[in-house]
Amino acid sequence: MNETFDVVVAGAGPIGLMLACELGLAGVHVLVVERLDEIDQTLKAAGINVPTAQAFYRRGLLPELIADQERARERMGLFVRDRTESARTERPKPVFAGHFAGVMLDVGVVDFGNPAFADLGPAGEVFLVPQQYIEATLGRRAAELGVTVRRGVELADFTDDGDGVTIRLGDNTIRAGWLIGCDGGRSTVRKLTGFDFPGVDPELTGHQAIVEMTGAEALTPGWATTETGMYVYNPPTGRILTVEMDGPPADRDARITIAELQASLRAVSGVPVEITAVRSATRFTDNTRQVTEYRKGRVLLAGDAAHVHSPFGGQGLNLGVGDAVNLGWKLAAVVHGRAQLGLLDTYTTERHPIGAWVLEWTRAQVALMRTDQRSRALRAVLTELLGAREAATTVFQKISGVLHRYDLGGGHERAGAAVPDFELSDGTRIGNHFEGGGAVLFDLADSAKLRAVAARWAPEVRVVTAKTVKPGALTAMLVRPDGFVAWAADSGSRDGLEAALVRWFGAAA
Repeated sequence: MNETFDVVVAGAGPIGLMLACELGLAGVHVLVVERLDEIDQTLKAAGINVPTAQAFYRRGLLPELIADQERARERMGLFVRDRTESARTERPKPVFAGHFAGVMLDVGVVDFGNPAFADLGPAGEVFLVPQQYIEATLGRRAAELGVTVRRGVELADFTDDGDGVTIRLGDNTIRAGWLIGCDGGRSTVRKLTGFDFPGVDPELTGHQAIVEMTGAEALTPGWATTETGMYVYNPPTGRILTVEMDGPPADRDARITIAELQASLRAVSGVPVEITAVRSATRFTDNTRQVTEYRKGRVLLAGDAAHVHSPFGGQGLNLGVGDAVNLGWKLAAVVHGRAQLGLLDTYTTERHPIGAWVLEWTRAQVALMRTDQRSRALRAVLTELLGAREAATTVFQKISGVLHRYDLGGGHERAGAAVPDFELSDGTRIGNHFEGGGAVLFDLADSAKLRAVAARWAPEVRVVTAKTVKPGALTAMLVRPDGFVAWAADSGSRDGLEAALVRWFGAAA
């Protein structure tokens, strides 16, 4: 046996790196292993939702996201709103509000004054960040935190003996307390562990690529629905996406050729384009599955290893980042002996429902993409409905992730929701107080009694005493390291605080 680590993470994609950074920030000895020698430059997710942006913001990575968004805007040929002094008083609206099965949401119809969009802070302005940029940022942060990342290394086998996991990496054997599979939709970790993975078989073949071609003048920019399927064309970048509803590919792993991409685009568009070069290409289906539990013994799953679905709506990256920030602090507490194994059970109970919702969301979109007459009629009805303010706002709330919450009980309306990014009287914002990765009790009414209770859980729980710039009834919030409110109170009440501290952070010191 060569080396020992607290945790081994299989997969150095954005989810594996995000999880490794969360663990590294908490002082956990982590090894990340990745079979690829470098970041996969294949075209993947092009944007992030609000919870993902907030997760990066709370760890001090918002400047990197903002810079990446500007790069992406320039690359995609999008116009950036004039940053005049008067315009800064208004929260910038997204360049587009997204889509549902290719039915675009009109950004002008969405009601951004809806309470669900309140108090998002600067993270609410970041959305256009490609996956490769995310991976590069997390790779740099992992190095800063001392996380060991080894590329060109493939996990071959492992054994969970109940006290730890023995992992075979080629000729090397690693001993770890825990193994986490972040190794994608065809996860080796999931298969070797024997997780149940029920779901729905695929019925379409999709392609996404960056290409050079001639004869594209007749293609419709943006999303287009035809009698034979759907396609997307973005002239500034050369991005194409095709959807053919004729079943899954015969060989998902076969090399993607120019001829295959050209035939698919011609079939769904009816335009005799000629593809002359391919810079990036991927093939996908709508295979939709989710494990029934996210942990078996000392093996856990996160990201696509735990749930797979079509890429429509761009929810996959965001769902996986949510898994990582939910699991990271909990596993760190168990590794350090501050929490019992039962804390890890909340990983499944909190994340599984959100994963299940995403799967249903993608299944519904596939149903609307079908080419039969009934599906076309339903699509026409939905297109009309999404032109209405209330419907467009509801769908955008779902897409943006602002409605995500956990059922934590506690009675207060904010319990289980993401912490609002209030501006504080000391010049900081709520989101500025999580860079260290710990929990925070916000004492918003200068209560010595409240601070005395929380002091018994120091240093795992820090106390920040400051008033909110915007007056309100809220007097205190206990916020977990992942940014979700574990307990909140109005009018100076301390009822339930100690129970919440014990539940999430163990017995007092």
